[in-house]
Amino acid sequence: MSNQNKKFQIEAFKYREVKDQNYADKTWNILEHAIHDIFIHNTSHLDFEDLYRHAYNMILHKFGEKLYSELVATMTSHLNEIAESVEAAEGGSFLEELNGKWNDYNKALHMIRDMLMYMDRTYVPSTQKKPVYELGLNLWRENVIYSNQIRTRLSSTLLELVYSERAGEDVNIELIRSIIKMLMNLSHFVYEQEFETPFLQGSAEFYKAESQKLIECCECGDYLKETERRLNEEIDRVSHYLDPKTEKKITDVVEKEMIENHMITLIHMENSGLVNLLCDDKYEDLGRMYNLFGRVNDGLSKICVVMTSHIRETVQKLGIDLERLKDHTEFEQGLLDVKIKYEKIIKLAFSNDELFQNALNSSFEFFRIEEERKSQID
Repeated sequence: MSNQNKKFQIEAFKYREVKDQNYADKTWNILEHAIHDIFIHNTSHLDFEDLYRHAYNMILHKFGEKLYSELVATMTSHLNEIAESVEAAEGGSFLEELNGKWNDYNKALHMIRDMLMYMDRTYVPSTQKKPVYELGLNLWRENVIYSNQIRTRLSSTLLELVYSERAGEDVNIELIRSIIKMLMNLSHFVYEQEFETPFLQGSAEFYKAESQKLIECCECGDYLKETERRLNEEIDRVSHYLDPKTEKKITDVVEKEMIENHMITLIHMENSGLVNLLCDDKYEDLGRMYNLFGRVNDGLSKICVVMTSHIRETVQKLGIDLERLKDHTEFEQGLLDVKIKYEKIIKLAFSNDELFQNALNSSFEFFRIEEERKSQID
C-alpha cells in the first residue's frame, strides 16, 4: 500500500508525571517575566517560539488552571499601574494618556495571545473560559475604564470635545475617533453606556435650546437652512468617528427637537411661512421644507393641508372676481396660471409627490363642484 493511502493517526497524549514539583512555578516564572517585558516594550530578546513551547507544556502537564489564573493576576497588576498613570494625567493630557496606554496595551495583548495560543485552542474551550484577547478586553474595562477615577472623567471629557467640535471649535478628531473605537472594541454595550446614551441626552438638550433660539429670531427659510446644516453635520460626525448605528438615533433627536416640535409654527410663521413661500415661488426653501418635514410623522400631510387650503382660496377668489368682472377669458387664464404655478412647485420642490399632485387636482375638482352647485341654485 502506498504512503498516500495510509491513514494518519494521532495517538492520545500520554501524560507523564512531572518529577520536579516546582516545574509549574518555574515555567510560569519564565512566562511572567516575558509578559512583564512585553508590557514595558522590552521584547527584542524574547524567543516567542520558546515561550509558546513553555505555555504548551504547561497545558500538556495539566497546569492550565494555574496558567490561566496567574495570567489574570499578572495582567490585573499591570492594568492597575496603567489606571494610576491615567488617573494622574491632568487637563487635556488625560485622553491622550488613556489613548496611548490603550494602544500599547492592545499591542501587548496581541503578543500575549499569540504566546498562549495553545491554551486558547484547548484549555479555554474545555473549561468555558474567556479566550485571552477577550479576557484582556474585559480586564481593561473593569480595571481601567470602570475605575472610579477614570469612568466619569472619561465620559465628560469625551463629550466636551464632541460638543466643542459641534460648536465649530478645532479639536483632535483623531483622538476622539481612537477613544470611541476603543469603547466599541470593548463592546457595543460599553460604547452605548459610556458615550452614546449621554451624548444623545446632551444633544437633545442642545437642540431644544438651539431650536427655540432660532425660532424666535429667524424667518422660516433661514430656520430650515440651519436645520438642514445641523442634520448634515451630525451625519458627517457619525461617519467620521461614531458607530454607524448612532446615525439614526442622533438624526431622530435633531428631527424631533428642530422639526417635529416646531412644524406648526414654521408653517404659519408670519410673513415667511408656507403660504408666503408658495406665493413667492421659493422653490429652494419649499424643497427644503418638503425634505425636512418628510423625515417626521405627518410632516408632509401638514404641508399638503395648508397648500390645499391656500389653492382653494386662490381659486375661489378668481370665482369672485369672475362675478364682478364677468370676463370668462380672464378667469380661465387665471385658473390655468394657478394650475401651472402649482404643478411647477410640485415638480421642482416636492419631487412630483403624488400626495401633492392629488391635492392640486382635488382643489380644482372642489371648485368645479362648487360652481355646479351654485349654478343649480341660481
